[in-house]
Amino acid sequence: MNNTTGPGTLYLCATPIGNLSDITERVIETLGSVDIIAAEDTRNSIKLLNHFEIKVPLTSYHEYNKYDKANELIEKMQNGKSVALITDAGTPAISDPGEVLVDMCHEAGIRVTSLPGPCALITALTMSGLSTRRFIFEGFLPSDKRERRRLLEELKDETRTVIIYEAPHHLKSTLSELYDHIGDRKIALCRELTKKFEETIRMCLSEAEEYYSEREPKGEYVVVIEGKPQSLIDEEKANDWKNTDINEHMAIYESRGMDRKEAMKMVASDRGVSKRDIYRQLLDDAAQQ
Repeated sequence: MNNTTGPGTLYLCATPIGNLSDITERVIETLGSVDIIAAEDTRNSIKLLNHFEIKVPLTSYHEYNKYDKANELIEKMQNGKSVALITDAGTPAISDPGEVLVDMCHEAGIRVTSLPGPCALITALTMSGLSTRRFIFEGFLPSDKRERRRLLEELKDETRTVIIYEAPHHLKSTLSELYDHIGDRKIALCRELTKKFEETIRMCLSEAEEYYSEREPKGEYVVVIEGKPQSLIDEEKANDWKNTDINEHMAIYESRGMDRKEAMKMVASDRGVSKRDIYRQLLDDAAQQ
């Protein structure tokens, strides 16, 4: 794919997450025809390339060289070379350094195209049986304790399905942290996706803690977590407001420029009652003063 009339192209090539048969014909064809293949781990990727008898030059592109190597690759593409980017498994630029190369290519005016294929987070989500309409992906939880705690607090009231990745040696502690921060949610633990020992275990976080207290986790995990029901959030907020004096509650909205009727409407909504109930309670309070 050496282009002598203009810049080359960056091809984002999805590779199997386990079963080699999941690679697409288009990816095989592209990997065999580009000028360079950039791989997160060349030792791992060379096995894939050898399996499909692909002899294209391989170069490393990973977390620790992502900026310098991106500049090198962009220079080659500006000179007409075409580059395929692959990750250890799955779709590149998802929770890996490929996102940096893609961003820099766009800034440099290099064409970027994606060859779709396997992706662990989508595979696990579809197998989980949890809601797929709205979801968020957090990748691996941060290793920094403060940042990790902040993120877990954010997830406490997250209504969308949450997807995270976890290594087997960290799974037990992560399950315990999740339970402590977000409560006893339904989860699906998906491991060894597309491989011989693929498994999806559905249970609650409390059950998962007990389950793995007697077993050692094996394989890479995708953890799919049920979002917090909006009805529960509304109930908790209403209970919080019920502990606030109704006149103080009214004063909050009136201080924002609302008239008394509008303030009563908002207070009623916060407390999960009718505006008439608020009106009666205000009258009772006024009569007792």
